[in-house]
Amino acid sequence: MSSRWYPRYVLGNPQLRVFLPDFWMVLQKPKDPLPANRVQFKIPVIMTKWDVRNYLEKIYKIPVVNVRTVVRCGDIKRANGKMYLIKEEDYKTAIVDLPKDMTFEFPELFPHEKVDQMSTDLKDGQKELEFGTLREKRKNQKNMRDNVPDWFGL
Repeated sequence: MSSRWYPRYVLGNPQLRVFLPDFWMVLQKPKDPLPANRVQFKIPVIMTKWDVRNYLEKIYKIPVVNVRTVVRCGDIKRANGKMYLIKEEDYKTAIVDLPKDMTFEFPELFPHEKVDQMSTDLKDGQKELEFGTLREKRKNQKNMRDNVPDWFGL
């Protein structure tokens, strides 16, 4: 499963014990809710069901009941400021069934308290920015009256 080039083994040298798989698996949050014992992954197109099963069982020691894969077409987007279209690479989605007694829940990466604090900090920063832009506008208005004395303005 690995095609990395290792240095040639010479008698007496230690053997390399690092396993570097050629595949990657990205855990995806599904659009439609799945049962608690199902997990969805984004995988490369060349990866098979058996590769997914072995990857999870051998490397992460996760028991797998069933694996279903679907090839998804990459998005077609217009290039920025251009008239031609660009197609992203195709990918495969794997839905893995775990045993009934195992469940998986996505961890909460952004707790609500931190998000609320960050939003209040952002609002304060926006107010300061608005005040600074107002000050700049007033300076520019004064500079527009070059030939008029200062006492003439309000």
